[in-house]
Amino acid sequence: MLSKNKMKFIRSLELKKRRREEHAFVAEGGKTVRELLGRFHCRLLAGTPMFFSHTPAPEADEMVQVTFDELLKASLLCTPQEVLAVFDEPDWFLDEEAPRHNLCLALDGVQDPGNLGTIVRLADWFGIGHVYASPDTADVFNPKAVQATMGAIARVQVHYTPLDTLLDKLHDVPIYGTFLDGNNIYHEELSENGLIVMGNEGKGISRETEAKISRRLFVPNYPPGRATSESLNVAVATAVVCAEFRRRMP
Repeated sequence: MLSKNKMKFIRSLELKKRRREEHAFVAEGGKTVRELLGRFHCRLLAGTPMFFSHTPAPEADEMVQVTFDELLKASLLCTPQEVLAVFDEPDWFLDEEAPRHNLCLALDGVQDPGNLGTIVRLADWFGIGHVYASPDTADVFNPKAVQATMGAIARVQVHYTPLDTLLDKLHDVPIYGTFLDGNNIYHEELSENGLIVMGNEGKGISRETEAKISRRLFVPNYPPGRATSESLNVAVATAVVCAEFRRRMP
């Protein structure tokens, strides 16, 4: 059974300020929680009897068997699932050299936690281990972002850092960005390493970051010249771009 104090603590982690103070975040759902168990230190694991019967030897400081009604009261999601867990936030080392040897992503002001979480999940799918995020990008440990990653944050590190400083250090590395006036991605030479910058949902890539991008890409619509949507959702665009980069690899 979850005490009122435990429920209050869990619900407080919906706020970024409290997550920072506690250095903790909430994950929900069997798949996500099982992916994170053993990767991040788990403070609290609250699950239904069904969850525990299908999860052999989980490790947590505290494990509580709960009813669905208790999960409903504690959950930060609209639709609670079979388990809820509180994990310590990881202390990821900021590896600024990774783009020299690997393909990495950078996010410039992505605001929607769902988009952010989906992009992290895409990075995991395409074997991208590092995502660099501007300080004004949504928090990857926001409950909606964590849910959207579907456990990918167990393998993909998200680093919050000023992009202009990072890009200055990578001036001799291919820096890609997507623009409506860029070059057709299907006709451009693409490298196996470097940094792909994706911009804000409404404003795109900021001017400061744009000035440091060396290779401008465009995802064309089909057929050319046809009236169509103004742009792609940033997570969808990320999927298209990453797929093309990986398609070119030997």
